[in-house]
Amino acid sequence: MPLILPGNVGSATAATGFNVANSCMFDDAGSDYLRTSGFGTPTSSKKMTISFWTKRANLGINTRTISATTSGNSRDGLMFNTSDKILFFLNNAPAGNLVTNKVFRDTSAWYHIVIAIDTTQGTASNRVKIYVNGVQETSFDSGGDGIVYPDQNYDILGFGQNKEQTIGADNSGGGSNEIYAGYMAEFCFIDGTQNAVTDFGEFGEDSGIWKPIDVSGLTFGNNGYYLDFKNSGALGADVSGNTNNFTVNNLTAIDQSTDTCTNNFATMNPLNMPISNQPTFSEGNLKTVTSSSGSGRFGGTSTFGVTQGKWYVEAKATVGSTYSRNSIGVSYNPAEMARNNSDNTLTDTSYAWGWDSSGGDVYHDSSVVVNYATYTTGDICQIFLDLDNHKLYYGKNGTLQSSTGISLDTGQTYFIAQIDRTGGSDTSTFEFNFGSPIYAISSSNTDGEYGNFEYSTTITGDGASKTFKALNSANLAEHG
Repeated sequence: MPLILPGNVGSATAATGFNVANSCMFDDAGSDYLRTSGFGTPTSSKKMTISFWTKRANLGINTRTISATTSGNSRDGLMFNTSDKILFFLNNAPAGNLVTNKVFRDTSAWYHIVIAIDTTQGTASNRVKIYVNGVQETSFDSGGDGIVYPDQNYDILGFGQNKEQTIGADNSGGGSNEIYAGYMAEFCFIDGTQNAVTDFGEFGEDSGIWKPIDVSGLTFGNNGYYLDFKNSGALGADVSGNTNNFTVNNLTAIDQSTDTCTNNFATMNPLNMPISNQPTFSEGNLKTVTSSSGSGRFGGTSTFGVTQGKWYVEAKATVGSTYSRNSIGVSYNPAEMARNNSDNTLTDTSYAWGWDSSGGDVYHDSSVVVNYATYTTGDICQIFLDLDNHKLYYGKNGTLQSSTGISLDTGQTYFIAQIDRTGGSDTSTFEFNFGSPIYAISSSNTDGEYGNFEYSTTITGDGASKTFKALNSANLAEHG
């Protein structure tokens, strides 16, 4: 079976049952968010439900998933805090404040979050219920502003009212604060009902994994909305029937993603990082920039590792401006790469194979295995990883570098990897495409099922025609 690291990938299994087609990718570096000035008179100011799926990209900082003005500089809000806990608050905390004791740091997984509110309830803990992946959170942090449930019959001042709301940022400061980084899918706001979590998902009978269900038939109420992100030209379009649309800020068609809670794609892994001279990840952890200082030039490894099957990845290069010796390839020891954090962990080690940008050499264990073409800014490097036959093939801009594959070690779990061998203060940038690209694709090549690529995923290698697949959970379930 294929190995997926780290952790549980949540609901993202084979594409069966109800499938979510699209998500929206929010990037904190680009100040991406959705905003509305309000919708009208709410069905209820006491009962409402927020539900959405998310895959996080940036950890250890305050990132707002949704924010609503109450009055002046006061807000209702839902966010991940600097400890990577879920924080829900009403009117800047005095009216309500819940912080989970549990932390949520798996950037390879999709989380389903539900906040179900009914302030008419006599029992305080029933007035706000927080669910993650179908399970209610009942253990909360008593520090800071403490554990605060809203008073009985409290009127929610921000959420659901005819007030400014922002998805993906704090709506104070013009939306420039606490920008969210990651993917969101199936974003619902229900006005007038404290919904059960089972209105949005269910546990798989065989897998026991929490997965989404069709929510289109729910009653959304006057100010309710359902964002499915299927319209790339209007990512804030409400499909609930209410036309409670959001205005986009810095979100374009390329931010529509096929990485969803029913088909989880690999990204680069911000959890596998060196202590110092760390690379910088952005664009949903698909864009990596190496450090400009120190001898450590580790560029990152993928979230998914594989032991069998045929897998295809594209990486668009943006290399240093002077002496450029960047390397891209595969490794079966990503933790050691990050720990060593040197500029040769992909070329001079026994557990990795790396294609050098300057000389075109492919290195393994300090030796040149073969010489291919060089590559530079704008070139798309192609990686064909055949673990059924333990061969590695490279391509550049649609041209296979050799039909004879490079032999790989057997019995290992392989990850996509990048380093920067550049001297001076230059950095190395790659934009990775595991099948859901962050850059415009001019062609219409697919892997036949789930991946979108610039070039064909089929090659003739070692005398046989071979078709490679995008690295996502649906393909792993069917072909891994």
